[in-house]
Amino acid sequence: MLQQYQKIMVAVDGSDEAELAFQKAVNIAKRNNASLLLVHVVDTRAFQDVNSFDATLAEQATDLAKQSLADYSEYAQKNGVETVETTIEHGSPKLIIAKQMPQDQEVDLIILGATGLNAVERLFIGSVSEYVTRNALCDVLIVRTDAENQKPEYKDQ
Repeated sequence: MLQQYQKIMVAVDGSDEAELAFQKAVNIAKRNNASLLLVHVVDTRAFQDVNSFDATLAEQATDLAKQSLADYSEYAQKNGVETVETTIEHGSPKLIIAKQMPQDQEVDLIILGATGLNAVERLFIGSVSEYVTRNALCDVLIVRTDAENQKPEYKDQ
């Protein structure tokens, strides 16, 4: 029997890797007639290092995420995905993406872009995609190629 996904979650953060994951998620959701859950996690731990924490930093990040999610949602619907939900969460991206959202939203496939971290960064902070792959209770797809399965050429490389 062919695996049929019902609810696909894709985590987006504005990176090139997340954009590739989103494009694949739209195609997979359309093929499976699945709903698409777009998640952006504002990593509030990043603001803990700021000496004089200003709540406006988190608010600005949230406002940018709202606009980005609205754009992604519109694109997905125009490209044949009937049900698109969006959510902005605050906290640890690893835990929210791997455990909280899949359980709360009954997600059966998580799609993420491959990490943009180098080996040293992964050693010290770890990558979200690596953590999710090891800890999620549902299927996980790590995207490294574009919609045509070609490795993209990034402008900054």
